[in-house]
Amino acid sequence: TQTGFRELFLLLLLLSLGVLPTRALELEELFEFGEEAGDQLLPPGSDSTAELPLNGTLFFFGETFDKVYINTNGFVSMVDPPAEEEYLGKMPASFKMMAALLGDLDNSDGQGRVYYRTDISPDVLNQAAEHIRQAFPRDNGVDPSSTFIVTWENMAARGTSGRGDGLDAKRNTFQLVVVSMESSSCTILLYPRHHLQFLSTSVGGESKLLEAGFNEGLVTGWFWKTKQGDYFQITTEEESSIRDLTEKTTSGQFGVWVYEIGSSPIFLSITPGMVSGPPEDEDNRPRYPELEVTTPGYIESETEEPDYGEPDQYEPEYAVSESVTPAFINPERAQPRYPVQPVPPYSRSHQPQIVVVDEDEDLNVNVFAYNLETCAHNRHKCSAFADCRDYSNGYCCHCRPGFYGNGKDCVAEGKPQRMNGKVNGRVFVGNSALPIELNNNDLHSYVVANDGRAYVAISNIPKSLGPSLQLLSSLGGVIGWAFALEQPGYQNGFSLVGGVFTRQAEVIFYPGNERLNIKQQFKGIDEHDHLVVSTELEGRLPAIPLGSSVQINPYKEIYQYDRNLITSSSNRDYTISSPDGSSQTSSYQWRQTVTFESCQHDEATREVPSTQQLSVDQIFVMFDTENDLIRYAMSNKIGSVHSSLPEQNPCFTGRHGCDINAVCRPGEGLQFTCECTTGFTGDGRYCHDTDECRETYNICGNNAVCTNQPGTFRCECLTGFVFASDGRTCIEHSGPVDHCRRGSHDCDDPQRAQCSYTGGSAYICSCLPGFVGDGRVCRDVDECEHDRCHRDAACSNTEGSFSCQCHPGYHGDGFQCSPTSTEKTQCERHRESVQAATSSSGIFSFFRPRPAVGQYVPQCDQHGAYEPTQCHTSIQQCWCVDANGQEIPQHPYGTRQHAVTPAPVGPTPRPDVHPVAPGTHLLFAQSGRIEHLPLDGYSFKKEDAKPLLHIPDRVVIAVAYDCVDKMVYWTDITGPAISRARMSGGDISHVITTELQSPEGIAIDHVARLLFWTDSMRDTVEVSKLDGSQRRVLFDTDLINPRAIVTNPAYGRIFWADWNRDGPKIEMSNMDGTDRTVLVKDDLGLPNGLTFDIENQQLCWADAGTRKVECMDPHRQLRRQVVEGIQYPFGLVSFGKNLYYTDWRREAVVAVDSQAEKETEEFLPQKRSRLYGITTTPTQCPQAYNYCSNNGGCSHLCLPRLGGFTCRCPDGSAGSCEERNL
Repeated sequence: TQTGFRELFLLLLLLSLGVLPTRALELEELFEFGEEAGDQLLPPGSDSTAELPLNGTLFFFGETFDKVYINTNGFVSMVDPPAEEEYLGKMPASFKMMAALLGDLDNSDGQGRVYYRTDISPDVLNQAAEHIRQAFPRDNGVDPSSTFIVTWENMAARGTSGRGDGLDAKRNTFQLVVVSMESSSCTILLYPRHHLQFLSTSVGGESKLLEAGFNEGLVTGWFWKTKQGDYFQITTEEESSIRDLTEKTTSGQFGVWVYEIGSSPIFLSITPGMVSGPPEDEDNRPRYPELEVTTPGYIESETEEPDYGEPDQYEPEYAVSESVTPAFINPERAQPRYPVQPVPPYSRSHQPQIVVVDEDEDLNVNVFAYNLETCAHNRHKCSAFADCRDYSNGYCCHCRPGFYGNGKDCVAEGKPQRMNGKVNGRVFVGNSALPIELNNNDLHSYVVANDGRAYVAISNIPKSLGPSLQLLSSLGGVIGWAFALEQPGYQNGFSLVGGVFTRQAEVIFYPGNERLNIKQQFKGIDEHDHLVVSTELEGRLPAIPLGSSVQINPYKEIYQYDRNLITSSSNRDYTISSPDGSSQTSSYQWRQTVTFESCQHDEATREVPSTQQLSVDQIFVMFDTENDLIRYAMSNKIGSVHSSLPEQNPCFTGRHGCDINAVCRPGEGLQFTCECTTGFTGDGRYCHDTDECRETYNICGNNAVCTNQPGTFRCECLTGFVFASDGRTCIEHSGPVDHCRRGSHDCDDPQRAQCSYTGGSAYICSCLPGFVGDGRVCRDVDECEHDRCHRDAACSNTEGSFSCQCHPGYHGDGFQCSPTSTEKTQCERHRESVQAATSSSGIFSFFRPRPAVGQYVPQCDQHGAYEPTQCHTSIQQCWCVDANGQEIPQHPYGTRQHAVTPAPVGPTPRPDVHPVAPGTHLLFAQSGRIEHLPLDGYSFKKEDAKPLLHIPDRVVIAVAYDCVDKMVYWTDITGPAISRARMSGGDISHVITTELQSPEGIAIDHVARLLFWTDSMRDTVEVSKLDGSQRRVLFDTDLINPRAIVTNPAYGRIFWADWNRDGPKIEMSNMDGTDRTVLVKDDLGLPNGLTFDIENQQLCWADAGTRKVECMDPHRQLRRQVVEGIQYPFGLVSFGKNLYYTDWRREAVVAVDSQAEKETEEFLPQKRSRLYGITTTPTQCPQAYNYCSNNGGCSHLCLPRLGGFTCRCPDGSAGSCEERNL
């Protein structure tokens, strides 16, 4: 039958692709989650929700979203979800959601956790891409840009905890990963085997099966009427479908389910992966596309049933735009105008279908498209050397005469081109089982455009890899194609696609069948007029002995052009000459695709030859062992694929003798002329740079500064001015409005909602805990309906909160109630016996019993049970005990078991963590921990390193130390909060807990007793007293990503770094907010770490972009480099002659001798994860004085400045506060 034929065809297809699974998903194969992964933690409960802003755009059911909401009950929604009674057992719901495993779940007992985060790290993106490729093996455009990950770990069914009937021991663990690409999103659902232990939960007194699927919610139909949208169910009403989540798949590995959930601009339906499982026996063979139990399908609202007709008459018709196809959507699914297999009559059009494309059809894949806009609003998107033209459906950019490119990137004809970039990846050599890592290796290229000669060099290549990399001349080949010498009537790559495109290539080496994948992202022209490219390598190369040379013969390569897609393939021969004189000739096959953005509105841009031939000769490859460089060079020409006599004019052969900064103009026969390219002057044989800034008066206009560059110039607006929409004119900058601070927002009453400033003039409204709504209208949540109190307690709802009180005959806090008993517990009897033993005799025995000095007294909780952690204050030790009060040997430093959330474990001395000994230590943050590392002089005492502070479920970023009170301060971005604790032990106290979003930097003035911090989400620099009182915002303008901040108490100065990628800078001001100055703005990348050496008056910073540590005298502004070539620094602190920094990639603390300008030592913590802020604990405070040492007589804030101080009022103060300058 036709159905059976399709099943057989697909089964053979899957077998040929080699993507069938062999095993189930194990727990350790989930995406990394937990504290070490940087996850946030959802508050425990049975219906908790948290908002998660996204790094990229989420496409879901044809719409886009920039934030999601994580819920306890196993789902992620696009809006703040209503109370669980409105959707549990009542699906489909009225709102959009992705249900990983929907049910009435609970983690109030402290065993379960819900972790969530956004993640754009390469490892996670690669892991996600691999799952998607397994699910859609015929898709080539899998290029994730961002993800968010939600993990439900050890979740219980609500109402089962503590019952003792076995159900309380059953737990479910599962994970949802949403992957966003340029124009589509995919969801990966992961269900590890043995970790779905219950299949239903109790909802309204009835047992309801768990559900997995995608819900569209209410949608607007005809005449603006709303109706229920699609509900794509993965599970059915059979228990077996839930068990099958761990035993079947859509992606090639049991327990892993992949779906495309949205795309732009066209979205047809939720699309499951194509790989359903391994071949089975005849009677149990999987059927396509509908599986017996687990086939996903839509539940649709009551709509008219479509008439499908007979199979041989059915042809699908979709309204598909001819101009746009999403980057990830497979042409098979997104282009139904190609011949497809008919849909059987019993299939429904809204169900996922697998269609087969006749592959001999020409694919017209349009990957991107311009927005339908006009030049009036988009002129700035064109190159400075291009004109913008409006068309009936939009606008296009066109390079001016003398320039070439796609209009968005234009370069002068004949001008040499420079490229810079980084190379990353993992490459196996020969039969080696271990890969060679490439981490941000520098790539530099230079192209002489008027003769098509390209040169490429990659630095820091290991000698174990360098000889084999000689085979990859085409790493530079794409650059040669981009700027190949054009033959008459043909165009090189840059002329067609400009400087922004993606190139993916696969090379197969014979006879060993080694495979290597190459991905290159060309990102356009930067401010230095250089093309920027990033390269990733993954795969295996043949082994070539060190000292061997490689010769690659000239070759020709056919390029096939579509609107936004270019493909090519070729076979090439190469010869290896070994040091012993022997030689061997082999070959490899090369296939590549180039995707790019073109302007669809101008018909002239479509007149590109469908095929062109790239001719490459004079190929030179070499591994420079002395400098660890791989070098490539080649000559490139682009022309016709048809054999004909080659062009003889020197302009087309490259043998013309024109200056490298000149364009060759062909004449009749062999005649030609040389003409200096734009930005240069001369006779064409010799050209020199034109200084446009000097020769053309006011070329940049008013309020701007002109900077000359080779062949061009650069305009930069003066301080206080910004470029207008034309990208050229500088206009006065009108600052954004913080409506939250001004009070001009439309959020609900402050008692019910919070206004959060998000930059510019934007803000968001969100309801406070205890209220639900959109932030503009918030209503009280009746927590008593959700059984928040103990069963033996009464619940009273209040506005925004609730209270619990135990019934008569019971005692407790209302959340835990126990029968009142006159009989004392074992702990109470133990406590009384200790007290009685020391006070039963003597004249004072009639007083209240009390222990003798130094006597240990057991600590009992409110229910009379032993506290899990017992402490003996006299000997400053703590230990863990069991229910009988007996010490638990070798027990980890735990938290209280009955608490709803793990209590922070303060630096209370314990047997295995002693109080910090006298002397200087380094304190550094590592996710939810603060570690201390003693110093012996300037050297690490590695054997004495140990945890100082453990704060579960928190991410600590910055740390600072108050040398007066011996207290450590830190910022926590998950609270968010600023907190402190004594080094000698004691409780943690919160300093700032409100109006924080992402506090990432913290600094202390130990003289004036002030606390300074930065908030990278609020974009503020703020100050308060050390206890958090008298809070005031110093700066909230011209900040993008403020992070590190330090103080100079002696001069009343603060310094902070802003790692804004478009304009990083280091600024300085007085502590009272006056004299704000940009101290450093040139040659910065990502200035993460900042420190101030008070003794030497040196400001130093660690830059993850330039990979340098540098210092400056801020008074004389003398700048020097300390070390370069470091990995990815984050925190930095100075101590004496040394600098110490934390490094994300090395996961280490690194010591640098600032005088010798070299690294001296490295410390790797036992627990390996990213390290954040770092500080020192000097034994004595640095000698310094400022006018605010006794608060200067101010009524509130005393803020020092150079030569004086200022009395300032805290924000929001009223009444008796007086401001004055002294």
